[in-house]
Amino acid sequence: MNSLGRKFAVAPMMDWTDRHCRVFHRQLTRRALLYTEMLTTGAIIHGDRERLLGFDACENPVALQLGGSDPSELAQAARIGEAFGYDEINLNVGCPSDRVKDGRFGACLMAEPELVARCVDAMKRAVAVPVTVKCRIGIDDQDPEVALDTLARAVVAAGCDALIVHARKAWLNGLSPKENRDIPPLDYERVYRLKRAMPDVPVIINGGIPGIDEAKAHLEHVDGVMLGRAAYQEPWRLLSVDSDIFGETAPHATMQDALEAMMPYIEAQLARGTRLHAITRHFVGAFHAVPGARAFRRHLAEQGVKPGAGLDVLRDAIARVGVRAPAEAAA
Repeated sequence: MNSLGRKFAVAPMMDWTDRHCRVFHRQLTRRALLYTEMLTTGAIIHGDRERLLGFDACENPVALQLGGSDPSELAQAARIGEAFGYDEINLNVGCPSDRVKDGRFGACLMAEPELVARCVDAMKRAVAVPVTVKCRIGIDDQDPEVALDTLARAVVAAGCDALIVHARKAWLNGLSPKENRDIPPLDYERVYRLKRAMPDVPVIINGGIPGIDEAKAHLEHVDGVMLGRAAYQEPWRLLSVDSDIFGETAPHATMQDALEAMMPYIEAQLARGTRLHAITRHFVGAFHAVPGARAFRRHLAEQGVKPGAGLDVLRDAIARVGVRAPAEAAA
């Protein structure tokens, strides 16, 4: 494992892990490695880079996930990401969405391991920060025993610094992107076997992991764990990451404290024209089984979307939560 501390990470998730989400998650854990949403090479090379790539320094360590299949374009996008201050460049070889497939990137690249290796090689030559790959165990009719090993060995030979494996197949023919997150069966043992076969390569497991206790169990077999929907939909779980995974003190003892720490950031964003809801939409699952949690969600949903909504809306929502005990105690 390198200095990034890939022992625990929050997964890159489209439309979810934007810069506001990551600042929020950083109030809950100092040690988790955070990821951007997947950004295509075309968007980075030709789009509004500050809007797409800009982030607050408090988010570090944070990795940039790229979508693409052209080695030269990926190298260019990786250089741009490194210049913006990202700590890692990750190549998406796991997303099953139709538009990803049509663009020849994402999970469909599982069928082209040699191309993925050329992409990794080009990025490694372009940047000094680590380059990693996030993949599935296979796609469609591939045999995961063969497909995952073939891809892994190809990208490691090209210099890949770590493999993040979503422990499901992706069925590009027959399942929707949403169905691909749940229907293909999880096969954690397949990822464990990959780690045993490649003991010197950092292997991080992802897919269907519901909480920190389960993450700790996986760490007996692999180098790191990546939480996706559980971390986003129930962010209170992240309050125990630093203590339970790293043996350190969390940045804030309660969810209320973490949200209070968000206030200066939110105030600065509102002054730049950001709407409150763009930030507070990430707080919906902040409280779990806590008296007032439903009132908190309702108040944000009804008042946070209104033009001119400010910090008073968030403060009023927090005031509806009746318990100041550590959020993880509500699990």
